[in-house]
Amino acid sequence: MKFGIVTFPGSNCDYDAFHAVADELGEEAVYLWHKTHDLAGVDVVILPGGFSYGDYLRAGAIARFSPIMTEVVAHAARGGPVLAVCNGFQIACEAGLLPGALLRNDTLRFHSDWVRLRVETTSTIFSERYDGGALLRIPIAHGEGRFTAPDETLDRLEGEGQVVFRYVNSAGEVDPRANPNGSMRAIAGIVNGGGNVLGMMPHPERAVDPILGSADGRGVFESLLARVAA
Repeated sequence: MKFGIVTFPGSNCDYDAFHAVADELGEEAVYLWHKTHDLAGVDVVILPGGFSYGDYLRAGAIARFSPIMTEVVAHAARGGPVLAVCNGFQIACEAGLLPGALLRNDTLRFHSDWVRLRVETTSTIFSERYDGGALLRIPIAHGEGRFTAPDETLDRLEGEGQVVFRYVNSAGEVDPRANPNGSMRAIAGIVNGGGNVLGMMPHPERAVDPILGSADGRGVFESLLARVAA
Protein backbone atom coordinates (compact mmCIF):
# COMPACT_ATOMS: atom_id res chain seq x y z
CA MET A 1 0.00 0.00 0.00
CA LYS A 2 1.26 3.48 -0.81
CA PHE A 3 0.85 6.32 1.67
CA GLY A 4 1.20 9.99 0.77
CA ILE A 5 2.16 12.36 3.56
CA VAL A 6 1.40 16.00 2.83
CA THR A 7 4.01 18.55 3.90
CA PHE A 8 2.90 22.14 4.46
CA PRO A 9 5.15 25.00 5.56
CA GLY A 10 5.24 24.44 9.31
CA SER A 11 4.44 20.72 9.32
CA ASN A 12 6.55 18.93 11.90
CA CYS A 13 4.98 15.48 12.21
CA ASP A 14 5.41 14.47 8.57
CA TYR A 15 8.65 12.66 9.43
CA ASP A 16 6.95 10.88 12.32
CA ALA A 17 4.20 9.68 9.98
CA PHE A 18 6.76 8.56 7.39
CA HIS A 19 8.66 6.60 10.04
CA ALA A 20 5.48 4.93 11.28
CA VAL A 21 4.45 3.84 7.79
CA ALA A 22 7.80 3.00 6.17
CA ASP A 23 10.01 1.87 9.04
CA GLU A 24 7.52 0.38 11.48
CA LEU A 25 4.95 -1.10 9.09
CA GLY A 26 7.15 -1.65 6.04
CA GLU A 27 4.80 0.09 3.63
CA GLU A 28 5.68 2.51 0.84
CA ALA A 29 5.49 6.18 1.80
CA VAL A 30 6.13 9.39 -0.12
CA TYR A 31 6.03 13.05 0.80
CA LEU A 32 3.54 15.26 -1.06
CA TRP A 33 4.49 18.92 -1.26
CA HIS A 34 1.61 21.30 -0.58
CA LYS A 35 2.03 23.19 -3.86
CA THR A 36 1.61 20.17 -6.12
CA HIS A 37 -1.56 18.82 -7.70
CA ASP A 38 -0.11 15.30 -7.94
CA LEU A 39 -1.04 12.67 -5.34
CA ALA A 40 1.55 10.33 -6.91
CA GLY A 41 -0.90 7.42 -7.09
CA VAL A 42 -1.15 6.97 -3.32
CA ASP A 43 -3.82 4.81 -1.72
CA VAL A 44 -3.94 6.70 1.59
CA VAL A 45 -3.36 10.40 2.29
CA ILE A 46 -2.04 11.53 5.67
CA LEU A 47 -2.48 15.15 6.77
CA PRO A 48 0.11 15.35 9.54
CA GLY A 49 0.46 17.46 12.64
CA GLY A 50 2.41 20.67 13.04
CA PHE A 51 1.73 24.36 12.64
CA SER A 52 0.90 24.84 8.96
CA TYR A 53 1.51 28.45 7.95
CA GLY A 54 2.31 29.21 11.59
CA ASP A 55 -1.38 28.79 12.53
CA TYR A 56 -1.96 32.34 11.31
CA LEU A 57 -5.64 33.42 11.17
CA ARG A 58 -6.50 30.11 12.89
CA ALA A 59 -5.11 26.60 12.72
CA GLY A 60 -5.55 25.07 9.26
CA ALA A 61 -7.26 28.10 7.75
CA ILE A 62 -4.54 28.87 5.20
CA ALA A 63 -3.39 25.29 4.52
CA ARG A 64 -6.94 24.48 3.47
CA PHE A 65 -6.29 26.56 0.31
CA SER A 66 -3.02 24.85 -0.66
CA PRO A 67 -3.16 23.32 -4.17
CA ILE A 68 -2.71 19.78 -2.84
CA MET A 69 -5.96 20.08 -0.88
CA THR A 70 -7.96 20.20 -4.12
CA GLU A 71 -6.64 16.73 -4.84
CA VAL A 72 -7.08 15.51 -1.26
CA VAL A 73 -10.73 16.56 -1.28
CA ALA A 74 -11.24 14.80 -4.63
CA HIS A 75 -9.47 11.70 -3.30
CA ALA A 76 -11.81 11.65 -0.30
CA ALA A 77 -14.86 12.17 -2.53
CA ARG A 78 -13.84 9.03 -4.44
CA GLY A 79 -13.79 7.12 -1.17
CA GLY A 80 -10.03 7.27 -0.72
CA PRO A 81 -8.83 7.05 2.90
CA VAL A 82 -7.56 10.22 4.57
CA LEU A 83 -5.95 10.16 8.02
CA ALA A 84 -5.91 13.68 9.48
CA VAL A 85 -3.92 14.02 12.71
CA CYS A 86 -3.77 17.08 14.98
CA ASN A 87 -3.11 20.00 12.62
CA GLY A 88 -4.35 17.68 9.88
CA PHE A 89 -7.65 17.36 11.74
CA GLN A 90 -7.86 21.14 11.88
CA ILE A 91 -7.16 21.38 8.14
CA ALA A 92 -9.73 18.68 7.35
CA CYS A 93 -12.41 20.60 9.25
CA GLU A 94 -11.48 23.84 7.48
CA ALA A 95 -11.68 22.04 4.13
CA GLY A 96 -15.13 20.64 4.85
CA LEU A 97 -13.93 17.04 4.95
CA LEU A 98 -15.16 16.75 8.53
CA PRO A 99 -17.81 18.63 10.51
CA GLY A 100 -17.11 20.89 13.46
CA ALA A 101 -14.10 22.99 14.38
CA LEU A 102 -11.06 22.80 16.65
CA LEU A 103 -10.87 25.79 19.01
CA ARG A 104 -8.34 26.94 21.60
CA ASN A 105 -7.91 24.54 24.50
CA ASP A 106 -10.18 25.55 27.35
CA THR A 107 -7.11 26.17 29.51
CA LEU A 108 -5.77 28.57 26.83
CA ARG A 109 -2.50 26.66 27.12
CA PHE A 110 -0.58 24.33 24.83
CA HIS A 111 -0.68 20.76 26.12
CA SER A 112 1.93 18.09 25.39
CA ASP A 113 1.20 14.94 27.35
CA TRP A 114 -0.09 11.38 27.24
CA VAL A 115 -3.84 10.80 27.26
CA ARG A 116 -6.18 7.84 27.51
CA LEU A 117 -8.59 7.16 24.66
CA ARG A 118 -11.51 4.76 24.54
CA VAL A 119 -12.32 3.09 21.23
CA GLU A 120 -15.97 3.90 20.64
CA THR A 121 -16.49 1.93 17.44
CA THR A 122 -14.63 -0.80 15.55
CA SER A 123 -16.73 -0.51 12.40
CA THR A 124 -14.46 1.98 10.63
CA ILE A 125 -11.48 1.32 8.38
CA PHE A 126 -9.32 3.07 10.98
CA SER A 127 -10.39 1.11 14.06
CA GLU A 128 -11.40 -2.42 13.09
CA ARG A 129 -8.20 -3.95 14.54
CA TYR A 130 -9.08 -2.67 18.01
CA ASP A 131 -11.48 -4.23 20.47
CA GLY A 132 -14.57 -2.18 21.23
CA GLY A 133 -14.06 -0.20 24.41
CA ALA A 134 -10.30 -0.73 24.35
CA LEU A 135 -8.25 1.83 26.24
CA LEU A 136 -5.33 3.38 24.39
CA ARG A 137 -2.42 5.46 25.62
CA ILE A 138 -1.43 7.99 22.94
CA PRO A 139 0.32 11.38 23.13
CA ILE A 140 -1.08 14.80 22.32
CA ALA A 141 0.64 18.09 21.48
CA HIS A 142 -1.69 20.94 20.62
CA GLY A 143 -3.00 24.33 21.63
CA GLU A 144 -6.20 24.28 19.56
CA GLY A 145 -7.75 20.88 20.07
CA ARG A 146 -11.15 21.62 21.56
CA PHE A 147 -13.60 19.88 19.23
CA THR A 148 -16.74 21.95 18.93
CA ALA A 149 -19.92 21.50 16.90
CA PRO A 150 -23.64 22.33 17.18
CA ASP A 151 -25.68 19.96 19.32
CA GLU A 152 -27.49 18.57 16.28
CA THR A 153 -24.16 17.73 14.65
CA LEU A 154 -22.91 16.08 17.83
CA ASP A 155 -26.13 14.07 18.10
CA ARG A 156 -25.71 12.92 14.48
CA LEU A 157 -22.07 11.94 15.02
CA GLU A 158 -23.04 9.95 18.10
CA GLY A 159 -26.12 8.38 16.55
CA GLU A 160 -24.41 7.33 13.33
CA GLY A 161 -21.32 5.86 14.97
CA GLN A 162 -18.94 8.53 13.73
CA VAL A 163 -17.26 9.14 17.08
CA VAL A 164 -14.23 6.83 16.97
CA PHE A 165 -12.16 7.90 19.99
CA ARG A 166 -13.10 9.60 23.25
CA TYR A 167 -10.95 11.02 26.05
CA VAL A 168 -11.35 9.00 29.25
CA ASN A 169 -9.53 8.38 32.52
CA SER A 170 -7.48 5.29 33.36
CA ALA A 171 -10.68 3.49 34.38
CA GLY A 172 -12.21 4.11 30.96
CA GLU A 173 -14.70 6.68 32.22
CA VAL A 174 -15.45 10.10 30.78
CA ASP A 175 -14.00 12.56 33.26
CA PRO A 176 -13.52 16.32 32.74
CA ARG A 177 -10.09 15.99 34.35
CA ALA A 178 -9.08 13.53 31.61
CA ASN A 179 -10.24 15.82 28.82
CA PRO A 180 -7.07 17.78 27.91
CA ASN A 181 -8.71 20.51 25.84
CA GLY A 182 -12.37 20.73 26.77
CA SER A 183 -13.63 18.96 23.65
CA MET A 184 -17.41 18.69 23.58
CA ARG A 185 -18.56 15.26 24.78
CA ALA A 186 -14.86 14.40 25.24
CA ILE A 187 -14.55 13.67 21.53
CA ALA A 188 -10.98 12.93 20.43
CA GLY A 189 -11.57 11.55 16.93
CA ILE A 190 -14.35 11.31 14.35
CA VAL A 191 -14.96 9.98 10.86
CA ASN A 192 -16.96 11.56 8.07
CA GLY A 193 -20.28 10.17 6.90
CA GLY A 194 -18.56 7.95 4.34
CA GLY A 195 -16.24 6.54 6.97
CA ASN A 196 -13.11 7.16 4.88
CA VAL A 197 -11.80 10.33 6.58
CA LEU A 198 -10.60 10.16 10.18
CA GLY A 199 -9.69 13.26 12.15
CA MET A 200 -8.07 12.87 15.56
CA MET A 201 -6.07 15.19 17.80
CA PRO A 202 -3.89 12.53 19.51
CA HIS A 203 -0.88 11.26 17.53
CA PRO A 204 -1.07 7.54 16.65
CA GLU A 205 2.13 7.86 14.59
CA ARG A 206 3.99 8.68 17.80
CA ALA A 207 2.76 5.51 19.48
CA VAL A 208 3.74 2.69 17.14
CA ASP A 209 6.59 1.09 19.12
CA PRO A 210 7.00 0.38 22.85
CA ILE A 211 10.31 2.25 22.78
CA LEU A 212 8.27 5.41 22.16
CA GLY A 213 6.23 4.77 25.30
CA SER A 214 3.30 3.00 23.64
CA ALA A 215 2.41 0.96 20.58
CA ASP A 216 -1.32 1.64 20.92
CA GLY A 217 -1.40 3.79 17.79
CA ARG A 218 -0.43 0.90 15.50
CA GLY A 219 -4.04 -0.23 15.35
CA VAL A 220 -5.02 2.80 13.28
CA PHE A 221 -2.47 1.92 10.61
CA GLU A 222 -3.00 -1.83 10.81
CA SER A 223 -6.75 -1.34 10.42
CA LEU A 224 -6.12 0.71 7.27
CA LEU A 225 -3.76 -1.90 5.87
CA ALA A 226 -6.19 -4.73 6.50
CA ARG A 227 -9.19 -2.98 4.94
CA VAL A 228 -7.55 -1.38 1.92
CA ALA A 229 -5.55 -4.50 1.12
CA ALA A 230 -8.78 -6.52 1.23
